[in-house]
Amino acid sequence: MNSPRSEKKLRRSEGIFDIDGKKNSLQKITDDLLLEDVWSSPEKSKDILKEKSRLENVIIPFELLEQKLLYIEESLGILEEEGGELFLKEIRNEIAAFKNILEQLELQTLLSGELDKNNAILTIHSGAGGIESQDWAQMLLRMYLRWAERKGFQAQIVDIQPGEEAGIKNATLTIDGEYAYGHLNSEAGVHRLVRISPFDANKRRHTSFASVIVSPEIEEDVQIDLKDEDIKMDTYRASGAGGQHVNKTSSAVRLTHLPTGIVVSCQNERSQHKNRAVALKVLKARLYDLEIKAKEKKMEEIVGDKKDISWGSQIRSYVLQPYRIVKDHKTGTEIGDVDAVLDGDIDIFLKESLKAKTLK
Repeated sequence: MNSPRSEKKLRRSEGIFDIDGKKNSLQKITDDLLLEDVWSSPEKSKDILKEKSRLENVIIPFELLEQKLLYIEESLGILEEEGGELFLKEIRNEIAAFKNILEQLELQTLLSGELDKNNAILTIHSGAGGIESQDWAQMLLRMYLRWAERKGFQAQIVDIQPGEEAGIKNATLTIDGEYAYGHLNSEAGVHRLVRISPFDANKRRHTSFASVIVSPEIEEDVQIDLKDEDIKMDTYRASGAGGQHVNKTSSAVRLTHLPTGIVVSCQNERSQHKNRAVALKVLKARLYDLEIKAKEKKMEEIVGDKKDISWGSQIRSYVLQPYRIVKDHKTGTEIGDVDAVLDGDIDIFLKESLKAKTLK
């Protein structure tokens, strides 16, 4: 890596990220925050501070890149003068760190949607096929939990319905982390598994399906038209692990939104009141997501880009036999290390989906 090429690449990135424009916007925001009509208004200052944070999240890492590039260039100069390998290992580490920050910055730039920065609520439903699909749904649940762990995000299962023999019928989990929804929203759809069934004594190959729904967690200041008379609440005993208190009382809550038929449940908390609050949060997210999808569908009809999404139109296939490969049907991305993918290493699919989205 020579310094002129590195500097040229960084300058090209600076243009792509519009760092100068962002710095000008940040300065204007800093000036606006000094105005009395802004800092005296919580609503105005809240929106402006949110935009200030968004700009800083791009500018600060870019300035760190500039510092690292300068250090690398100076170290290369010393290396050339000394003619030895005194700094070679350290330079290689700095270059690797430089590339990592640049990749993260590029990914963050792709996450520019209005709700991309929000936490995510992810629901998995097993498809037809009984124990096969239920086991596959549990494998997907583990995959997303491991992904969240890899990212340093906080994942919590708020509702889970076990299968009769193995696996799960469905599960809902919240994933708290910056840009969690932006990363995961491309995972919504049908996921297909092909393998030799561990439940088939004749060792035949089976195809299983499970669907994934991803919604953004909605902030309290977002208005959702949710009327009490439109919600039916049922209580029941929690079926998952949670101690004697959870299982002996009807603390679990199921909310049905009558106009849309959306059903959400929560059984993770010990009190019925807390479970209802979490279920209500999930319901609001699902309704907001439904509203966004309806607007997108209407726009697709206007521009003539109509795409039917049915149970058979899987977004990704995970093939374990007769060969091993994971193929994303939206981007064409293929990965041969199936075990790594099922262990949560799905960032390549998420990144390629974000790139494809920006090219539309």
